[in-house]
Amino acid sequence: MRIGQSTDIHPFAPNRKLILGGVEIEYDKGLAGHSDADALTHAIAESILGALGLGDLGSHFSDKDPKYKDICSLLFLQHCRQLLLDYHFQIQNIDSLVLIEEPKLAPYIKQMKKNIADALQISPTQVNIKATRGEGLGFVGRKEGVVAQAICLLEEE
Repeated sequence: MRIGQSTDIHPFAPNRKLILGGVEIEYDKGLAGHSDADALTHAIAESILGALGLGDLGSHFSDKDPKYKDICSLLFLQHCRQLLLDYHFQIQNIDSLVLIEEPKLAPYIKQMKKNIADALQISPTQVNIKATRGEGLGFVGRKEGVVAQAICLLEEE
């Protein structure tokens, strides 16, 4: 068994779509980043890389490489799926948390779980997504950005 964890942080930016878990969420701003800036998917991908001992997301997908500009971050999970196969590990479960003041994520979580599970070729029951507010505190509470955290448990095949 191996455990990996990660945290990803992105500030809000105007004229961007808000994408979390591969779902476009209706909101007046999105997240700044080189890819689609999907903080949730980034945290999950990096937790898998960490459990495999394969570094961080930037070592696999440089934010200096133009081919990753505005790319769908679910592709990062597909890459992680291939690494899991290559190293003979399987995901037991993923637990994640998104810290975001607004908008409310509850209406989107079921689709997020499905997107993530599909990209990793696992069951949605193996993916848990929680969301919480900053209650007005810190940069999350001031609606300046989003934090996503993830932990995954892998088992050797």
